[in-house]
Amino acid sequence: MSKNIKLCKGLDIKLVGKAQAVVENAPMAKSYAVSPLDYENVTPKLLVKVGDKVEVGTALFFDKKDPRILFTSPVSGTVSAINRGEKRKLLNVAIEPDQAQSVKELKVVNAAEANRSEIVEMLLESGLWTRIVERPYGVIANPDATPKAIFVSAFDSAPLAPDYNFILKEEKAAIEAGMALLARLTDGKLHLSARKGDEGFMSSIKGVEYHTFSGKHPVGNVGVQIHHIDRIAKGDIVWTVNIQDVAIIGRFVMTGKLDMTKIIAVAGSEAQKACYKRIISGASIESIVGKVASNVRIISGDVLTGSKSAADGYIAMNANMLSLIPEGDVYELLGWAMPRFHRFSVSRAYFSWLCPKKEYKLDTNLNGGERPFVVTGLYENYLPMDVYVSYLLKAILVKDLDKMENLGIYEVLPEDLALCEFVDPSKIEMQQIVRDGINLMIKES
Repeated sequence: MSKNIKLCKGLDIKLVGKAQAVVENAPMAKSYAVSPLDYENVTPKLLVKVGDKVEVGTALFFDKKDPRILFTSPVSGTVSAINRGEKRKLLNVAIEPDQAQSVKELKVVNAAEANRSEIVEMLLESGLWTRIVERPYGVIANPDATPKAIFVSAFDSAPLAPDYNFILKEEKAAIEAGMALLARLTDGKLHLSARKGDEGFMSSIKGVEYHTFSGKHPVGNVGVQIHHIDRIAKGDIVWTVNIQDVAIIGRFVMTGKLDMTKIIAVAGSEAQKACYKRIISGASIESIVGKVASNVRIISGDVLTGSKSAADGYIAMNANMLSLIPEGDVYELLGWAMPRFHRFSVSRAYFSWLCPKKEYKLDTNLNGGERPFVVTGLYENYLPMDVYVSYLLKAILVKDLDKMENLGIYEVLPEDLALCEFVDPSKIEMQQIVRDGINLMIKES
């Protein structure tokens, strides 16, 4: 039996709009899109043009830094648009789907019999290699590297996060097949972590090093789990895979056909119906939630780490939920000085500490402007990692690479500091600072 790891630091933010345990099939979208912006440190090179016919699994573009890394279409249809931004930066490739979906024939190997290079080649050709994330830095894994371990978190502790035990209850065989394949990619251990008391079928998955965690958010972050299981030192490489992507990889191995279907949570106080939707990755927002009012913030992902999406945009490829919350565009008389019972606060400025189980309807208002760091030790109360947040951020800001290394830049990604950013009285954009620091490390390495 695995030993439970209990974390005492953290914070659970209880919001209105938790997804009900109901799964609905979203209609086929009028358009799907694959965007290089959903991945870090990717320089795309197009392989298609407007009007081209594609199948599920057809390569749309590749990464110039490694042409083997392909980004494939989640649907079959016609390339309807290649959207670009400033300086012709590729934003996404849009595909208008066919009524009848056709899947490209891809080579599928037997995980138990194939060698490692054959497995890597299969994942690269299918585009599923892009679902494997390498730490440090949080980039697409290097196919030539061999990680010391692979980590999978079977739960998410973020606000309104989906319940993976519910949405994956019929995917046990696929997850086992995906895990068996991933185990062949490392000479070390394949770690699987679940929440204590809510393990579901995860505890019965064979061939993994099983762990349970208890505590508050960010206990579900795979980076936090790595920190407490097997920390990343300089020169170490570890890989992580989202549990939903493990199921997608497993389905591909079992059936021989690429199927990018997944179940996401539609949550938040502004969701017309907070529930789960079965979609194909890259679907348009409108096909999932319909028309949305202009004063609603649509977020691909959770409210702490997700990216803002336009109402006519697309869900991010790595998002497992859509969060809909009010825009913070309403002026409040006297602002923070007014006594309020509907506000959430980590301090005792309001009364939320008296109602620990109350759910709140929060908006995007910062409630103040950015100001200099205040050294209070506040961040260390919420981050269950041996990292001095303010010192790390200052080292990044002055571009001191040695101090960045010594202070833990290899162990963190922006998502790991998202909660610190939420409680920060200085309103510092911590996640962006961390990403800038990681990009600097990549450039200088």
